[in-house]
Amino acid sequence: MGVTVGFDLDMTLIDPRPGMIAAMDALAEETGLAIDGEHFAANLGPPLDMVFRGFGVPESELSDLVARFRALYPTVVIPVTVPLPGAVEALEAVRAVGGKTVVVTGKYGPNAARHLAHFGWEVDDLVGDLWSTAKADALRAHGASVYVGDHIGDVRGALAAGAIAVGVTSGPCSAAELAGEGAHTVLSSLAEFPTWLAAHLCRSAG
Repeated sequence: MGVTVGFDLDMTLIDPRPGMIAAMDALAEETGLAIDGEHFAANLGPPLDMVFRGFGVPESELSDLVARFRALYPTVVIPVTVPLPGAVEALEAVRAVGGKTVVVTGKYGPNAARHLAHFGWEVDDLVGDLWSTAKADALRAHGASVYVGDHIGDVRGALAAGAIAVGVTSGPCSAAELAGEGAHTVLSSLAEFPTWLAAHLCRSAG
């Protein structure tokens, strides 16, 4: 049917929280900086530099800290990350109707690709290092008419691209927060996505 669906990665398709905690705690131990891994993992979404600024990391240390986190990532985070319920079925549902999938994420692109490879997931396109409304250009470039994410930043990105914003409550934002930001629909998990997609395509065809 020609539909292209965009998906966020962290806490939409995958749950990387245990590894995120471990990586951040390792950085705190190495540097002596007051970095809270538990808080970080409970609020995934914003880019790393923004997160580190929130922890009071000096601007002069940001680039080195981001680089160190990214270096730790493949061995600390990737192996303990798990798919979220319904993730595989959501990707398959798009394929089943002849559609395309694009992952648009704030995560560093090479590490996002490692996650997909780890699970053996094939998507048509992957774009990393984009957050909130900055995702709009990538969504438009790949023709995504639907974008699925767990954060209000994802809703903002979808709306800025003129796409249907589908929120899922698997991440830090509640159904009320996602709806309040303008999500067209809010799902409790991706397990509900195939049914929603079928209904959406029916409405579009009608």
